Order: sequence, then C-alpha cells, then structure tokens
Amino acid sequence: MPLNLGELTAAVPELDAPQEVRLLSMERPLTVLRVSLHHPTPGSATFAYVPPQLEHDASPLLVGRGPDAHLRLQLPRLSRQHLSLEPYLEKGGTRLAFSLKALSRKGSVWVNGLTLRFLEQVPLGAVNRVAFSGVQMVVRIEGGTSLEAFVCCFHLSPSPLIYRLRAEETDERESVPQEQPPPGSGHGAPDHLGFLHSPLQPSPGGVPEIPLQREPLDGSLS
Repeated sequence: MPLNLGELTAAVPELDAPQEVRLLSMERPLTVLRVSLHHPTPGSATFAYVPPQLEHDASPLLVGRGPDAHLRLQLPRLSRQHLSLEPYLEKGGTRLAFSLKALSRKGSVWVNGLTLRFLEQVPLGAVNRVAFSGVQMVVRIEGGTSLEAFVCCFHLSPSPLIYRLRAEETDERESVPQEQPPPGSGHGAPDHLGFLHSPLQPSPGGVPEIPLQREPLDGSLS
C-alpha cells in the first residue's frame, strides 16, 4: 500500500519550533525574578523564612518583617512592610515590568544609586542593586509572557553582593555627615522634571538620570 506523504509529514514532530513557542501551547511562561540576598551577620537567622522559590500573582510582593510580608526577613530595624516589588504593564507593552516602592516611614531603600523615602518608587531594569537595613539584594529580571503571575527564585549569598556602600545605602545617614555637592554642579537635587541623578544611567547631554516616581505608575496591575 503506497504511503501517503501528507500522513508522514503530520506524524513527524516539529522539533525545530522554538522552546518558547512549544511552552505557549501548554501555558504562558512566567517572568522570573532571580533574587540574591546577603546580610553581613554570621549565622544570622535573617533569612530563616526565605523559601527557595515563590510564585506570586500580579499584585505587589511585600518585603518586611511582618507576618503579612510575602518575603519575610527577621531584622529588628526592618519595618513590617519595608518595600514592595510591583509588577505593571507599560503602555503598549506585552510583558510585565517592575518597580520598587519604599513603604517604610522610618527607614529608606537604596536602589541603583538612588535613595528612596516613604512611598517613592523607581522602575527596575534587567539587573538591580538594592540595599536596606543592612541587607544587600540583587534582582535580575528574566521576562516571560504571562501577565497573571511571576516567580521569584531566591539565592542566599555568603559573600557581599555590593561593595563600597555609602552611609545612606545602609540606613546610617543620620549619624554620618553627608558631603554636599559644589554649588552649580547640578548633582544631588531633583531637576524641574523630578529626576534624580545616578551614575548608572547616562542621559542625553551627559547628565545621568533615573526617574523617581512618587505616584503609582499608570497601568499598574492590582
């Protein structure tokens, strides 16, 4: 009996299809946040409640010492809700983006060279350096196509993740005199657009800037 070429073609699996396409036939892949954590205290129980992995819906992920925090850290100087990682959808975007918001009234959060006070927030890039209450955290974002959830994978580092921290990056700014920038340098204060300067993101004209958000971002997911 002659073999039907159409039947033969249908029987051969499409091995050349990209992995992401094959995954989409089953489920939409989640965005992955790879979070490395370090605290300098040897044998500290700071990370006793940190799971290896945490899947979360598209609502803010709370970090703090309170029982309602999704990422719970055991530090007396930490607020019950100290900060949040907030997913949102940019206008015209097809993947989740993230911002970090400071939630502590008494402490601050240092993000990529910028110090955040209560309810200030800043969008995150692919790799982000964060410090608060002695904790060093590096967040790497690997985008997926799901808009309903994301997953955090945690790694506890025995070695420092950020070197040469300044006083304001360790919540010790109240006790250490801060060096003032020279007059007319244009550094250390917001400009008329509400931007603060950072050494990490150069802007047109040679002045590096990071946008600082004091209100929820448009299109944020609840």
